Amino acid sequence: MDELPRGLKLKRADVIEPRSSASAVFSRNIGDKYEILMCHRVPELPSFPDLWSFPGGGVSRVDYSAAEDLDIYFLEHGINRVAIFTLLREIVEEVGISPDGNGGFIEVDAEVRNKVCENKEEWLNMVQTENLSISNFHCQIISDRITPPNSTLRFHNLFFHIPMGDSKIEPRFPEGRSEFDEFKWWDPIDLLHSWEANELRIPPPIITLIRDLVDGINNQGSLIEVCNNLALNPPNGRHKFEYAPGVECILIPTNTLPPSTHTNCFILGHPGGERIIIDPAINDEEGFKELKLKVEEIEAEDSTIIATLFTHKHRDHIGDLRLISNLYSAPIWATEITLNSLFGEYEKLVLKDRDTINIEGPKGTETWEIMETPGHCPGQICLVSDLGIISADNCSANGTILVPSEDGDMDEYIRGLERIKEMEPGILFPGHGPFIINPRKLLDRYISHRKKRHQLVIQAVEEGKNKLSEISKFTYSDTPNAHPILSEDQTKSHLKSWIKSGRIIIIDDEYKINKA
Repeated sequence: MDELPRGLKLKRADVIEPRSSASAVFSRNIGDKYEILMCHRVPELPSFPDLWSFPGGGVSRVDYSAAEDLDIYFLEHGINRVAIFTLLREIVEEVGISPDGNGGFIEVDAEVRNKVCENKEEWLNMVQTENLSISNFHCQIISDRITPPNSTLRFHNLFFHIPMGDSKIEPRFPEGRSEFDEFKWWDPIDLLHSWEANELRIPPPIITLIRDLVDGINNQGSLIEVCNNLALNPPNGRHKFEYAPGVECILIPTNTLPPSTHTNCFILGHPGGERIIIDPAINDEEGFKELKLKVEEIEAEDSTIIATLFTHKHRDHIGDLRLISNLYSAPIWATEITLNSLFGEYEKLVLKDRDTINIEGPKGTETWEIMETPGHCPGQICLVSDLGIISADNCSANGTILVPSEDGDMDEYIRGLERIKEMEPGILFPGHGPFIINPRKLLDRYISHRKKRHQLVIQAVEEGKNKLSEISKFTYSDTPNAHPILSEDQTKSHLKSWIKSGRIIIIDDEYKINKA
């Protein structure tokens, strides 16, 4: 954690345990064509906004109660009954669909649905009073996925295929607030093509399932046959974290700033083409094994690793070059400041602001532009393309970003955030934590927060507070639980910027307004 003040050590954060959840993969056939139902999440949601996903949700205590009280159902399936009850309750709430008791489906009565939406316990009551039926309901687990450990919320999700045949039942929005603003039936092949064209966004666990469906359709022909085959041995365990077409991520365990536990190592490019590995921060056996598996996969795809790129010199982003060289050989690309921090002999390329990187792939050339944002760390860079921005340590969806007083620059940091915002990216791929969809709101909050702190610092000095501890206490009065050493260090970073601008001077370790 290079950005921490000297001598300060923070306890490493624990990885968030995933919560059990269930999702519904509805399918229907129109003639000989099969479609699956996708739901678009509202852009304003605090978690997973503006993504196309399946209806479903986390297991609640109500669902455990249902599994106990409705023990006569689904015993023959030999699968997770609690997750099935979660599934059935969630599809009533989110899409207004429920089994009809005869193997088909109904649109749920508005009054019944409102009661379930207002109180989850009403679902069990409605089943017991026969306002809803769950008899003769058929579903299959076709995938078992766990949300990446860098996510703010994590789920151990079972994906259930629910075949609706040629039913004309359509999803409907609830009367109150909804997580979704659009429903759409998609041919899985068209859905994958739209994602690959960067026309829509799908979370990593789901895009791998879509690929499984499409691969099966291309080989077997029928979506129903594909789902039946997947149900025999549902894919689970390791899978790709594809954040966008041509942007994969592997998670390297690192000693980084809590609550983060990993550094995002991005792999740019497509199978069969050139690849660039960004921030492979391996420094131990665990990280080595993680990168080794990805390198073997890249080589099996007939791809060539053309470079290792480091966004900045902090140790939670720089990998052990000796360990990396045991896995593959490629030149090191970084800014001059970052390259000068590395040890050993290696082929290198100095990157500068507005340089472009071209990655050749099976479908053409993808171009990324270098953008220097040195506020958090001298020599730090971002990579910009139509897909989004690999934003290094400028912002994070969880936790905070420090601007070290030793070598950071608060003015440059704020300018970097403003420059990223001006690009109007659709996605940010940060150095830690989940990818950031529709990042304008987050960037606005970061910029506003830092500018407010900046003004509070000079206000404190204007009011006669001259010692660092006094200025810090005033500046961070709204966050009394902030670590005092960190708040003082960030205050010092603000003071350094005011000194650099000439507004503040320091005399005998006291900060004063420059009246000259």
